[in-house]
Amino acid sequence: MIHIGSMMPQALKHLFEKPATMNYPKKQEDTFVNIRGKLTFDASKCVGCRMCVRDCPAKAIEIEKVADKQFKAVVSLDRCIFCGQCVDSCNKKALSCSNQFELGDLSCEDMKVVI
Repeated sequence: MIHIGSMMPQALKHLFEKPATMNYPKKQEDTFVNIRGKLTFDASKCVGCRMCVRDCPAKAIEIEKVADKQFKAVVSLDRCIFCGQCVDSCNKKALSCSNQFELGDLSCEDMKVVI
């Protein structure tokens, strides 16, 4: 059993040290270069092969045909695990990862994004 007297030096030491965490919403650090954030989609490059849909382990992306040789991507951000597999499997580089990582929302309907 730990006695209060033996904990006091460590408690006093931590009382006057700089905190280990940062004040996140007020002070933001720079993001890393290769961060995998929200997906971006360039519809002009997409040929509709749907390799990204096949390779997605979370089944979070759908490619829908809008018109002849025009496609749109629907991404379920609540299902996406941000692994980047869809970006790697896209032959025409129509998909890419942005550095936007603050994607929280309160409703599941708002987590389905058409890009």
